[in-house]
Amino acid sequence: MTRNLTSGDITADRRAQYANMLSENGDHAAAADLMNQALDLVPNWAAGWFQLGEIAEKAGEKDRAVTALRKVMELDRNDIYGAGLKIARIEGKVPDLPPSAYVAELFNDYAGRFDEALVEKLNYTVPGKLAALVRNHVGTGHRFFDAVDLGCGTGLFGAEIAANCYRLEGFDIADSMLAKASAKKIYNHLGRADISRAPEQSGLFGQTRRADLVSAADVLMYLGDLQAAFTNVVSLIKPDGIFAFSVEKSSEDSGFELRSSLRYAHSETHVVSKLYAHGFETLAAEESVIRNDAGEPITGILFLARKT
Repeated sequence: MTRNLTSGDITADRRAQYANMLSENGDHAAAADLMNQALDLVPNWAAGWFQLGEIAEKAGEKDRAVTALRKVMELDRNDIYGAGLKIARIEGKVPDLPPSAYVAELFNDYAGRFDEALVEKLNYTVPGKLAALVRNHVGTGHRFFDAVDLGCGTGLFGAEIAANCYRLEGFDIADSMLAKASAKKIYNHLGRADISRAPEQSGLFGQTRRADLVSAADVLMYLGDLQAAFTNVVSLIKPDGIFAFSVEKSSEDSGFELRSSLRYAHSETHVVSKLYAHGFETLAAEESVIRNDAGEPITGILFLARKT
């Protein structure tokens, strides 16, 4: 199922476009009323209800926003719009995980403009910085026998680390991202996988404990609870293997939070304790500005850990 961004009704679409313009100009209340008029014409338009929910939230009408978002979930059982996350955010709750269908659809939609948007517009720096952190630890001439790039996306981190790998595998939840990664011709194997699921359900390919490097660059901010993700890493990594990954830094002292961006942020204390519980020794934890969001710098933490 893909996001139906047009209602199929010209009048409703025009009202929705005008509502969006009103909202962008700060007149959220008028925009919400106009969206209601559009939805009177197409009451089963999930994307329209989601737009109403976002506008009503901006207008400070939380009840109206939640009602609209619940309608989205009623029309879209897979929740590809992330309406459940939006409701949780409005109500001050923090779900452990997002819907897998939402994450997959988000990145399928994003794939075509991913590299340009992140690197050129949002000053995304994780791939280069994380690869440098790995090389600083193992040496610039070191080559990994088998590296597994989880959430490989279009292959930005893979391109940075490929020269240090005899074999490089990439896995992602979004088929469009895998197609972009394939075009870079740096991976020996690519496959679809969902690391928010247990190893036997994740779709990860190959024998266990085969990798001497596992990476997850800009992946874990789309997960709250890291249990399944770290269990998948344990199933992949050899003893003494290196695990390199990034998170957005939480403003909380412990645990994780769901931000308005619908990405998660984790505290260093929380991540280190999770690593220890899964048999990892933390080798490095470096704070760094990893991207911009809405014109503001986002601070992340780059981690390097070793399986003991």
